[in-house]
Amino acid sequence: MAEQYKLDTRCVQAGYTPGNGEPRQIPIVQSTTFKYATGEEMGKLFDLEEAGYFYTRLQNPTNDYVAAKIAALEGGTAAMLTSSGQAANFFALFNLASCGDHIVASSSIYGGTFNLISVTMARMGIEVTFVSPDCTDEELDAAFRPNTKALFGETIANPALTVLDIEQFARAAHAHGVPFIIDNTFATPVNCRPIEWGADIVTHSTTKYMDGHGAAVGGAIVDSGRFDWMAHADKFPGLCTPDESYHGVTYAEKFGMGGAFITKCTAQLMRDFGAIQSPQHAFYLNLGLESLHVRMKRHCENGQAVAEFLRDRPEVERVHYCGLPGDPYHARALKYLPNGSCGVVSFELKGGRATAEVFMNALRLAAIETHVADARTCCLNPASTTHRQMTDEQLQAAGVPAGLVRMSCGLEDPGDLVEDIRQALEKTGEA
Repeated sequence: MAEQYKLDTRCVQAGYTPGNGEPRQIPIVQSTTFKYATGEEMGKLFDLEEAGYFYTRLQNPTNDYVAAKIAALEGGTAAMLTSSGQAANFFALFNLASCGDHIVASSSIYGGTFNLISVTMARMGIEVTFVSPDCTDEELDAAFRPNTKALFGETIANPALTVLDIEQFARAAHAHGVPFIIDNTFATPVNCRPIEWGADIVTHSTTKYMDGHGAAVGGAIVDSGRFDWMAHADKFPGLCTPDESYHGVTYAEKFGMGGAFITKCTAQLMRDFGAIQSPQHAFYLNLGLESLHVRMKRHCENGQAVAEFLRDRPEVERVHYCGLPGDPYHARALKYLPNGSCGVVSFELKGGRATAEVFMNALRLAAIETHVADARTCCLNPASTTHRQMTDEQLQAAGVPAGLVRMSCGLEDPGDLVEDIRQALEKTGEA
């Protein structure tokens, strides 16, 4: 959709424009395969000589409509859907780095992504250097090596809620001739468009705010179309030399800056790993995207109300929410997230793990779930669930104190949320 339309309009209209007599809602093309009259016609698709569909593992019209909408929201030139946010981050990094290569990443990222990079990709021969999200320019510069292929971070980290200095990280990446990849899941393009601040590739767990209703797991990758691969051809042979596994195509030459990255990611990685999002899930995702701009405002309002309430409670040791004046990331949030950050609030309870468990069990409205960024408020104490195998000392070293509670504020009345938290906090004093 043309750039002259505001983001709110793109949430509703972008990606799919029906013709005369065609369905108003995007059609669900629930088919694995597509018919052609001759093998020659299909052969042109396999050779990437013509656009079209032959097998849903690579592309599907429903998925492409929704990917085009997400690209329009982020201001990118091309996008693709994946089966999950984890798949999106893996594909985005593995599309550039292979055995013997190196990645630099912020240390303040989702634990699953940290493990993906530090353990699973390490088994593939890809090394990583983690840097603090608050590192100096000198510390960030020192992390790069001649074989570094990408810099990675999160706009708002899950669950630490640190806010990344996007311009600083983009500047460092470009100084070393590599793209900056950023996971924008928590902010969404409603509250931050990292490409406008210098990011090159944007990823999402669409399972979160984009879907917004806990209906469909998914991920997305968006290419800004601004990174000049051929200017750094020696670093990126996968994009700048012939791909013998795909008829000798050179992606950067054939598809240019605007299409090379996503085309290679589809033709190679989706072909070989098959981490596709189903057309049905893409349809659900589009329904969520249509109201994303409306929902994010309420999520942020509720998050702010809960954070302000928690800040003044004696049972609470510390509140992590960049919307609070005095938060270490408040000034950075005013720059990158002037309209609000997200509805997730992390807070530390006095008394550690035991107090957190009493608090969680006393909640009536907020549900205990391994989920976040949903229309319904949910929360989690990592020490007693996802990180329960770790000691209190290990939790502290990982930046996830035993008493930490991550609360994702939904779309309910803020007064009801605050009252639920109040009564649960009072129960901790009775225990």
